[in-house]
Amino acid sequence: MKNKVIITAAITGSIHTPSMSKYLPINPKDIAEEAVKAYGEGAAVCHIHVRDPQTGQPISNNDLYSEVLSRIKSSCDMVVCITTGGGLGMTAQQRLIPVTTFKPELASFNAGSINFALFHALDKYNDFKYDWEPKYLAMTEDFIFPNTFKSMKEFANTFNECNTKPEFEVYDSGMINNIAFMINKEHVKKPVYIQFVMGVLGGITPSSENLIFLVDYAKKLIGDFEFSVCVAGRAQFPICTQSLLLGGNVRVGLEDNLYLEKGVAAKSNAEQVAKIRRIAKELGIDPATSDETRKILGLKGLSEVNY
Repeated sequence: MKNKVIITAAITGSIHTPSMSKYLPINPKDIAEEAVKAYGEGAAVCHIHVRDPQTGQPISNNDLYSEVLSRIKSSCDMVVCITTGGGLGMTAQQRLIPVTTFKPELASFNAGSINFALFHALDKYNDFKYDWEPKYLAMTEDFIFPNTFKSMKEFANTFNECNTKPEFEVYDSGMINNIAFMINKEHVKKPVYIQFVMGVLGGITPSSENLIFLVDYAKKLIGDFEFSVCVAGRAQFPICTQSLLLGGNVRVGLEDNLYLEKGVAAKSNAEQVAKIRRIAKELGIDPATSDETRKILGLKGLSEVNY
């Protein structure tokens, strides 16, 4: 274990739909406020998606991003990690727009293709506010989230040009090999920052054994690296706690899990941040500040972003 942990709050994402939780932030003002509240509870980083303010559908829109980013920056010095996953079905060019436009300190970088499946949520939810929701979920039964070696090379070049640190999203073990290949070909510079994403149907399942395997495999192929863990669903807090024990960082938030505990809906991202902070505190680990996070990850600083 280490003395400081980077806590990331994934504010809204593109997985859950508005009918699944009345607490899911939709408009830019609410997304930004959720990020600032999470910061107040100890999150040094927020992971940002935007949605159509009227329907809650995930979209890529510079005006919405600009409002969210400016609101956060005017309230605190939080590190913003902008998505390049975007919404399911977006092109690679659409997914890169937030990086080229805003040149953030940190942005997500998906490390390989995956059957990104959400359709099974239709077994649990059948009453939707908006027509797009069931269609969006259903289409993932025949959907591949594409991240080819060609597109990853293009992403790496764009990140390098913008001096934006990649947060490599690893959904399965083969993606670790992809990162090692990109390092070997000098498209990516070490040290790297990896987010192990567990629990998405199509990727690796969340378990203690699987997390230990991922960390060990990455050590063998990459060497020294910084890592964080996020988990879709009810295993969020147990596996994030294991990440703390292994010397890793953690991501919580409504993008990944809509609950605070069994049967209790999370009313905000801040509630989840406060819970993982309390768990870390019991283990003798303090939340890293934004400036400490910048030092740990080697980020360029808030003065170098374009927002």
